[in-house]
Amino acid sequence: MDNKMVINHKEVEKVDMGKGVIRQDFAMGKNLNVLHWNMSDQSVVGMHTHPQEQFGYVIKGGFRLTIGDKEYELKEGDAYLVPADVPHGFVAIGETEAIDVFAPVKTVFPWDK
Repeated sequence: MDNKMVINHKEVEKVDMGKGVIRQDFAMGKNLNVLHWNMSDQSVVGMHTHPQEQFGYVIKGGFRLTIGDKEYELKEGDAYLVPADVPHGFVAIGETEAIDVFAPVKTVFPWDK
């Protein structure tokens, strides 16, 4: 991925992660990266951990988000922060679109094809 200063959403490659999850790698800096997600209703990103902190913002739709042993329901306009190395997972509620920011940079996904 190029280190671009301006990102045109329509020009960013879509990566089909399977099971109704589409990822776009929007931007990568020295210390963080930004991902755009589209998820089909009821699609699942199962419980997992990673060493990065993760901030996310729900653009449309929503999630049932589990962080550790707590479950949350997020809707359009809500945001979340997942600490490093804490188990978490997502279930989409409706057609869902979200942005995630990872620090440090995250390049490995456990469900990569």
